[in-house]
Amino acid sequence: MKKFTLLFTLLLMCAMSFAQQALWGGAPVVSPEIHDDNTVTFRLKAPKAVKVQLTGDFLPPHTIQTPRGEYDAPGIVDMKEGKDGVWEYTTAEPLKPELYGYAFFVDGLKIMDPGNVYMIRDVATVTNVFIIGGDRADLYKVNKVPHGTVRRMWYNSPTLGMDRRLTVYTPAGYENGKKRYPVFYLLHGAGGDEEAWIALGRTSQILDNLIAQGKAEPMIVVMTNGNAWQDAAPGESPKGFTIPSMSPKERASAPEGGFELSFPEIVKFVEKNFRTLPDKKHRAIAGLSMGGFHSCSISKYYPDMFDYVGLFSGTASRNDKSTCPVYTDFEGKLKTQFAKKPALYFIACGNRDFVFKSVTDFRKLLDDNGCKYEYLETGEGHIWRNWRIYLTEFAPKLFK
Repeated sequence: MKKFTLLFTLLLMCAMSFAQQALWGGAPVVSPEIHDDNTVTFRLKAPKAVKVQLTGDFLPPHTIQTPRGEYDAPGIVDMKEGKDGVWEYTTAEPLKPELYGYAFFVDGLKIMDPGNVYMIRDVATVTNVFIIGGDRADLYKVNKVPHGTVRRMWYNSPTLGMDRRLTVYTPAGYENGKKRYPVFYLLHGAGGDEEAWIALGRTSQILDNLIAQGKAEPMIVVMTNGNAWQDAAPGESPKGFTIPSMSPKERASAPEGGFELSFPEIVKFVEKNFRTLPDKKHRAIAGLSMGGFHSCSISKYYPDMFDYVGLFSGTASRNDKSTCPVYTDFEGKLKTQFAKKPALYFIACGNRDFVFKSVTDFRKLLDDNGCKYEYLETGEGHIWRNWRIYLTEFAPKLFK
């Protein structure tokens, strides 16, 4: 008995030592430090470094060329070394309310801020994040309002031949009542997955706050995985901790139009497992970039399914070479859809977005055919800052 007690005591002390190490082994410096005037100071202790830089989407961007056109990449600035090898940079101007991302470069090696545990993954890129509150950015914060519930669920897709994962937000009070709710299907862009909108888009915070303010109807939001070759987000499937990528080889392995053709399976699953209002006037679909393409394609291929459609930095266009039924007779399907008079067709894009021209061309096609839509143009480019704005503008227009 004494031996057992001694062994238990030693194990307990060992566990406590690890716990204490985690508790007391915190960051040696405060970073980021948000000052009262909304300037922000970033710090990194790197006494042996030769050069330390800060990169962030709050810095003046630099333009890079991509196969699809020019792209504004986050800016980079040099940090200054101070006492005890602590490198520091303070923004020259106060930052406007927004959710921002950043990282450090130490002698060319990108690292996260050890002083900030808050990080978000976007495809294969990880950045630290922080929020400057106020104005629209208060919608991105967790405030003292009734909160909804976020679930990760699996459904079976016979069309794609696999079980697939999706994320579902239900509004505050859903579990305690019998009320039925409208459903908003929210789709990610290329390289994203069913985690993108809930993490980068701040969907649950935005919906909680808009609903609490009476600006949006209580609704269920379904965030799907639009990659037809994928069963779930990287690290969340039986494939294990795979490297997130936008591999053309993987994309080519999926059947053409597979996600769009399989979409009724998602709707059927949601309507079987949640208290929904299962008709066109209580369904909405929207997406960013590739998700905008999917939303355009799905809504015109199934013209009796969605009364509200949103294209965020994305459109669809005719593809005369395709034999997939989703993509054939592009203008004919579009005319059929608008003949049924959707309650809202919403298009939004940044004026520096590399898809801006294709969005402009698509709008001209709609104009030429007398198709009514709402248009929102913002500054900047193909970035989450814009897509969060579009969500905050689109959601209050639904199900009125």
